[in-house]
Amino acid sequence: MTDQKSANLPLAAAPADHPKVKAPKIGVLMSNLGTPDNYDYWSMRRYLGEFLSDRRVIDYSPWLWQPLLQLIILTKRPFSSGAAYKSIWNNEANESPLATITKAQTEAVRVEVAKRHGGEVMVEYCMRYGNPSTQSVVQKMVDAGCQKILFFPLYPQYAGATSATANDEFFRSLMKQTWQPTARTVSPYYDRPDYINALANSIEKAYAEAEVRPDVLVCSYHGVPKRYLMQGDPYHCQCQKTTRLLKERLGWDDTQIVTTFQSKFGPEQWLQPYTVEEVARMAEKGQKNIAVCAPAFSADCIETLEEINEEIKESFEHAGGEHFNYIPCLNDSEDHIAVLSNVISENLQGWI
Repeated sequence: MTDQKSANLPLAAAPADHPKVKAPKIGVLMSNLGTPDNYDYWSMRRYLGEFLSDRRVIDYSPWLWQPLLQLIILTKRPFSSGAAYKSIWNNEANESPLATITKAQTEAVRVEVAKRHGGEVMVEYCMRYGNPSTQSVVQKMVDAGCQKILFFPLYPQYAGATSATANDEFFRSLMKQTWQPTARTVSPYYDRPDYINALANSIEKAYAEAEVRPDVLVCSYHGVPKRYLMQGDPYHCQCQKTTRLLKERLGWDDTQIVTTFQSKFGPEQWLQPYTVEEVARMAEKGQKNIAVCAPAFSADCIETLEEINEEIKESFEHAGGEHFNYIPCLNDSEDHIAVLSNVISENLQGWI
């Protein structure tokens, strides 16, 4: 065993029989929701099975939920979800757009962090569901010598079903380590001025390039059951604040921007208004030209590229809408990389 005296010696002075210790590093681990490995039935079933078995996502009793999930939902849903993924798949890289964009974000952040802090910070990414798994990347970072890890869920607004479950998985991964690295988690960044400014810049650019100026901007956030709000989840309030700050930054009034929620699942009431219904009402009321952005997503994915730009667009056009302008997520834009890097630098204070 290593006594306290030898533990404080330089690595070069450690006893010959001492296990090898890597030079200490600091790690930054960015985490997004996840992606299936492919859009075939079994890849989709594995991915959906992991996602829909998360008690943070579906909190029904497993005794009731798991038979329904395993025997009915996972028999049918992989086909429809696979078709949706196929329609947006990055065939050249053979991966989902979320995987492609997250890789690009990570590389850009890695370059920026190296400029700011030198080579002592290791920047990686993981997925809560699918690959690369949180556990595998935590192990990679520990093996590389990371004695401190900053964990960064890539969700501007906090929700139990996103930020919290990502943190849960990170800490479960640390439980497997003999020598646990010191850990920090990043707070939501929904109201940061640089984040709001980056959103506003993307919207102003899209409006300047639009063939017809939109009558209204729809800020569509991923939905959660309303029950979660009543239980104390701050997600709804943080989404509303993001929209308000964006409106103020753009200098608009309340008639030019609205907050809606998408991706309802199951029979219970979710946060409203539902995007798919609201855009149809807009078209019916005469608002024939709209733009839609997704401020809850740090990267374009199935919910934006397929659900918003196909399903929700179809609902709007079927109700008489004429011009539907989807404004992409911030993705790996220069503004967004600056925001993410600023968040990281601030959270590394005291470590560097």
